[in-house]
Amino acid sequence: MDREFLKDKRKIVVKVGTSSLTYANGRLNFQRIERLAMIISNIRNSGRQICLVTSGAIAVGSGRMGLDEKPATIALKQAMAAIGQAELMKIYQKFFDEYDQMIAQVLLTKDVMINPVRKKNARNTLNTLLDMNIVPIINENDTVATDEIEFGDNDTLSAYVAALIQADLLIILSDIDGLYTANPRTNPDAKIIHVVQSITPEIEEIASGKGSSFATGGMVTKIAAAKICYDCGADMVIASGQEAGIIFEILNGKELGTLFLSKLKQN
Repeated sequence: MDREFLKDKRKIVVKVGTSSLTYANGRLNFQRIERLAMIISNIRNSGRQICLVTSGAIAVGSGRMGLDEKPATIALKQAMAAIGQAELMKIYQKFFDEYDQMIAQVLLTKDVMINPVRKKNARNTLNTLLDMNIVPIINENDTVATDEIEFGDNDTLSAYVAALIQADLLIILSDIDGLYTANPRTNPDAKIIHVVQSITPEIEEIASGKGSSFATGGMVTKIAAAKICYDCGADMVIASGQEAGIIFEILNGKELGTLFLSKLKQN
């Protein structure tokens, strides 16, 4: 499918997973973060509005405290998130400052999307920041989130943000570079699916992978995000987060990753 229409996207949400920001040992990859800051700043300078949904707070906090394993208890996870969120924003601030781009921290919980007053306030805040040429950097408020108010993953959070601000494109960058016909890590015949018109039972079955480690790595949550985007009128692209320059290529209409079309593109 011709992706030239992606060149016209003006309000964009970019989500980066922890794997896109860190080395395999969990330590931060500063080169990738600086590159991400440069790319997003350039997109902002081009006249587009852009939000960044970022993971990584727990990983950063754990690294800061010298933990070799992911925290096992909720209390420890939330403590690491509190430490890591401050560190993560300090790092983002440093790199965005290099490109003269102002940023703002926004921490959300799911109840914001459910309560009409909080939802309106969050929408107004984000859109005001965007109108001021500021890049909101958004994460779940892991420090206080509980089962009742947590999104559970930042794929879902990023889709809710796209719906909240009426974005026309969500780009999810991760270690999964698209939706495949089968698990590409175990099946050499697996082929990438470049375009998904709608989320059918067949697509959901492919994503679930019958309990494979590939599925638990995040494709199920990305399909859930695609459903939210489909309903709110935002197209969505899943692509590799190994190189932030892929954002430019996607916005230039290059066929990369998997494009999930919204209901607005069905006619």
